[in-house]
Amino acid sequence: MNIPRNEFLALGAGLAGAAVLALLPVVTEGFWLTIGVNIMLSAAMCTAWALFSGPTHLVSLASAAFFGVGTYAVAIFIDVLPFPVLILIAIAAGAVLALLVGLATLRLSGVYFVIFTLGLAELIGQIVTWVQTNFGGAIGLYVFTDLTETHLYWMLLALTVVVFITGWLVNRSRLGLALRIIGNDEAVARHVGVNTARARIILFAISGSFIAVAGAIMAPRYSYITPDAAFNPMTSFMVVIMPMLGGTRRLWGPLVGVVPFTLIMDFISSNFPNQTAVIVGIAFLAIVYVLPDGVTGRLEALFHARRSTESGLLAKTAEEVR
Repeated sequence: MNIPRNEFLALGAGLAGAAVLALLPVVTEGFWLTIGVNIMLSAAMCTAWALFSGPTHLVSLASAAFFGVGTYAVAIFIDVLPFPVLILIAIAAGAVLALLVGLATLRLSGVYFVIFTLGLAELIGQIVTWVQTNFGGAIGLYVFTDLTETHLYWMLLALTVVVFITGWLVNRSRLGLALRIIGNDEAVARHVGVNTARARIILFAISGSFIAVAGAIMAPRYSYITPDAAFNPMTSFMVVIMPMLGGTRRLWGPLVGVVPFTLIMDFISSNFPNQTAVIVGIAFLAIVYVLPDGVTGRLEALFHARRSTESGLLAKTAEEVR
């Protein structure tokens, strides 16, 4: 695999940046550490979502399902298993769920895939509610651990780094090439011999596993987990809005949307809690209408337009000189 030197430098710069971010709990606590946890959670989940939806152009609204499965993996076994083992269980649960969804949606695309994944979180949430009501005696589970906000921040930062490295490797593999072909034209991909079903399922499983791990890491913060909180559809919409704002053409694109949107939503939810859902809906419509390719997509379009203009001027000048 022939990788340009500048890409290795970019990867090194990213790792150095992660090392600097790891110092946040050392220099601050309280409000800003809580904001840091929220940003790292969004960064991990949005980048994991973009791993699949970016190259394939399939909008998945299953993030709440994967997140909820991860939180319940911790809630169910927290009293009998150590936390690292619960992370492994969350990975397996996310992968299995993604595999089942992938097999069920092999022939679905576009709006049909969106609708199916949207209903998935609600379906699983209702199943969990029914099971707890009929066999558990109460809806919800307690999660008591010794993990602090600092621990959660470091784990989410590590998860974000792993997601980025995974995406970096996938983009430079045969799987990444196959997914880009599928995203451009799935019929062409099948025609040239790409196993579209297998490629989609593999990356969907990777993406779902990462989001499930994010849910597992966040479980100790909630203390008491209910199906409504774990499988909240708002989670799926937020995970879509932020990458769309930043752009999905580049692996780091979602971060451009994560940081400002997280800060703005924290202000809105604190000052206008009853209007949060309405504001999120308006933001979604505005982003789709004004920035269909995200901030990074708009900047790239402006850059290419400028380069084209400069090239035209140079060609015209050379012609006049001749």
